Amino acid sequence: MKFLMYGAGSIGRGFIGPLFARGGYEVTFVDISEPIITALNKQRCYHYTIACKDTYDVEVTGVCGITGKNKQAVIDEIAACDLMAVSLGGNVLQKVAPIIALGFIQRMEQSKKPLNILICENLKDASPVLRGWLTKALPEKYHLLLNEKCGLIEAAIGRMVPVADLNPKDPLHVTVEEYDFLPVDKDAFIGELPDVDRLIPYSPFSYYEERKLYLHNMGHALCAYLGLLHGYETIDKAIENPFIRLLTQSAMIESAAVLSVKYGIPYNRVFDHAEDLLYRFGNAALGDTCERVGRDPKRKLGADDRLAGIIRQCPKYGVQPVYISLGYAAALKHLTNNPEHARQICCETGVLSDDETNLIMKLYEALSLPSEELIKTAQQLKKELLGKVV
Repeated sequence: MKFLMYGAGSIGRGFIGPLFARGGYEVTFVDISEPIITALNKQRCYHYTIACKDTYDVEVTGVCGITGKNKQAVIDEIAACDLMAVSLGGNVLQKVAPIIALGFIQRMEQSKKPLNILICENLKDASPVLRGWLTKALPEKYHLLLNEKCGLIEAAIGRMVPVADLNPKDPLHVTVEEYDFLPVDKDAFIGELPDVDRLIPYSPFSYYEERKLYLHNMGHALCAYLGLLHGYETIDKAIENPFIRLLTQSAMIESAAVLSVKYGIPYNRVFDHAEDLLYRFGNAALGDTCERVGRDPKRKLGADDRLAGIIRQCPKYGVQPVYISLGYAAALKHLTNNPEHARQICCETGVLSDDETNLIMKLYEALSLPSEELIKTAQQLKKELLGKVV
């Protein structure tokens, strides 16, 4: 069984490739980094480090590499592989979509075997977006075959893998956390599902998609922005602060309540994942920085992104998102100290209602208070919104 991993970056080498190598596949990586491809073909194996209390290394065997500059070799691999994945970043994926399309054409001419592609990208609506790029690159006579023979499977990347600088002495090395489950869209596969340990085909996949965005990414971002406001460099140091931990946990409780009601998932199952995330955020061995997690705040304040996206859903499911709104306020404070500009971002970027914006602006002003007073303010606002509770 041959697995093609298009993208030999931190996620490709530190998560997706090893998952399928462990599942019995021969893994071929495609990348434009010559040091990485040269090392893969010379060694045919590599080690990655599991960052935990007692750090240890894991060996990945049965691997090789192809340079992305050799387009025909890449096309040949796409035509012949049993399963492939992409982890390139949205901009690069768009550029290589025509190469994937050529590989699909060759596959249809040679075998007509279905091509399933795992989309391991931080890209909203990844499957329809990639299908659009492929359709544009294909002659019209292949459009129907693309729908019939190409499964575009979105994946929820939950493993935290900090971006690492290339080490000239060991260009293949990467450090990752222990968590290694890969939920994927069960309904998007064409043909048989791959039988690989820790691969979780699930329907409806939107549950895992929203759990990743509105529980994991939301909590991570909230911790990062509060950490930056308090002068912490790394996520693990920020989450050690009992006030930041309490506020992050409280926001994740609100999000977990929405997901539980929306998808009919037992609340304890969603909250157990939130608790596990809080523990994982404290992993000092990862060395993840607040700056990296909080990068590009304007995008993360968008209407469908990790903060506003869940705030806007809360009213439908009877949840008052005070602590998530505090996270939104912290991101705003990181972006601007101008209250009018902050309010404008709420309305235009977050597409939040007047009530949601007013709540966020109260919390935005409260961020200047000492931690104890900030928590009391959030608690009071929550109580006012909840009213009498039976």
